[in-house]
Amino acid sequence: MSRRPFRTRAAGAFASAVLGAAALAGCSADSESTAGSSEESSATSSAAVAGAQDAAAVLADNEKAHAAADDVDASGAVEIALDGDSAAVKGEGAKADGATVTISSGGTYRISGKLTDGQILVNSPDQIVTLILDGADISSSSGAAIAATEAEELVVVLADGSENTLSDADSYAESTEKDEADAALFSAGNLTIGGGGSLTVRGNGNDGIVSKDGLVIASGTVTVEAADDGIRGKDYLVVHGGTVTVTAQGDGLKADNAEDTDAGYVAVDGGTVKVTSAGDGVDAATDLVVTGGTLDVHSEATDDSSAHGLKSGVITVLEDGTIAVDSSADGLHSDAAVHLGGATLTIAAGDDGVHAEGDLLVDGGTVKVTRSNEGLEGKDITVGGGSTAITSSDDGVNASGGTTTEEGTGGGRGAGGGGGESAGDYTLKVSGGTLVINADGDGFDSNGTAEITGGTLVVNGPEQGGNGALDVNGGFGVSGGVLLAAGSAGMAVAPDTESAQGWVAATLDSAVTAGTTLHVVDADGKVVATYVTSKAIQNVVFSSSAVKSGEEYRIYSGGSASDGTTGGLAKSGDLGSAEEIATVTAGEAPEGGFGGGRR
Repeated sequence: MSRRPFRTRAAGAFASAVLGAAALAGCSADSESTAGSSEESSATSSAAVAGAQDAAAVLADNEKAHAAADDVDASGAVEIALDGDSAAVKGEGAKADGATVTISSGGTYRISGKLTDGQILVNSPDQIVTLILDGADISSSSGAAIAATEAEELVVVLADGSENTLSDADSYAESTEKDEADAALFSAGNLTIGGGGSLTVRGNGNDGIVSKDGLVIASGTVTVEAADDGIRGKDYLVVHGGTVTVTAQGDGLKADNAEDTDAGYVAVDGGTVKVTSAGDGVDAATDLVVTGGTLDVHSEATDDSSAHGLKSGVITVLEDGTIAVDSSADGLHSDAAVHLGGATLTIAAGDDGVHAEGDLLVDGGTVKVTRSNEGLEGKDITVGGGSTAITSSDDGVNASGGTTTEEGTGGGRGAGGGGGESAGDYTLKVSGGTLVINADGDGFDSNGTAEITGGTLVVNGPEQGGNGALDVNGGFGVSGGVLLAAGSAGMAVAPDTESAQGWVAATLDSAVTAGTTLHVVDADGKVVATYVTSKAIQNVVFSSSAVKSGEEYRIYSGGSASDGTTGGLAKSGDLGSAEEIATVTAGEAPEGGFGGGRR
């Protein structure tokens, strides 16, 4: 895509980058997947979208965002001076009629002063119009403050150090016109915002800032208050830089083209964005991609609707940047796939921390779910890297969705926990990274199969007997990594007996209290694991390369643990005067049985 240079030495430069994005290959394979979040479209899209795609792959399959050049040449700008209830134009291309200014030619226009009840109208078909706002304050009681209903692109430059304000009417009449203005700052074509100044937008009647094509924020300080959506681009909404603050009664940031498979995306690669919304904080009809910057989202519904923090119709990829979400519904919700690949993400959610109808992949970055009903939920979940910590009032990690077989393939709960539960086509895998779970329901839960091949998994499971630290309906194999799971004994589960890596499981005669130090000790008296409980527990499962199937191990209570633990699992421990409380054989159910593994 060629770059169109424009310079504003007087207004200051605003940097840009060419960023494209939107619907990915999976989206184009099934256009219905972008049509909304109905159960049918969700099920179809989840089958089509590969969660392993990185940001570059997702962006490459989508319409490129229009380019914002380095700066704007303001030397020949037409001057528009606002003065209360009138305006004056010095130059060609624009005319003033009382408090209404109409721009009919492409070019650059500098706007300064105040209109108490007026409008800037742009009617320049197929042309690029640049407005340098240099201390402009525009209010309108009849519609948008600035409305570009005919233009290829509207470029809004905030002059360095300037403060600018736009405010629209309290309501808009119903209209079927495609390019009818319905926001305080409106463009029927592409819209670019940048510069070194500030812009405050009050969308009193509907949205704050809208483009019916693509919208790019390159720089500047942009503050929006809106009766409905804060900032909306139809084909895409891209934030390269600046400071963006949105307070909205609808969605905060939004791209709503659900018809074209290469559009309807939101991308953030820089800047600082803060959203407070009664709807979704960030809502992308197709893809949501974050590769940099800071994103702080607080979404809380004021009625019985769902207010997700971050939402996508196809795939969400969080590859870099710092993201904080506090939401009354899901913190991060995708109708298809989620890939967490390097961002620093903190979530407090009223429902799921992260929810994907299809693939959910974590292979980098830091993920902290501090409050949730279920921490991570998806059809096929893989943790392959990064550091993930989950706190949940129900399941910590739950692989569910898709279809269910009626074969009752063992695994799951077996003899002691009501075995024979149906196993569905869901997978839960840990191959790397660190995953720490603190759950009041099932901790590590798959309604299908589970597999641990690497990484470190620590589960601080429930105290109540109706759930377990581990709950796997199908096969549960361990061939690498470290597993420590502790919780109640009523629904206890362990890996399959034929697992390539040894494991031990112990159901204790009575529960041990929170803060108890437990040790797993081999027949030679060597401590192979030390764990400090955070809750009262009665069952513990441990697997690592140090455990050999068929050999005897003892569980001790007491002694000490090294400083610094991973979810309670210590690097080392000292038995001291610890007391032996159980003896088990690796790979076998403890005496009296329990619900784990396939026997």
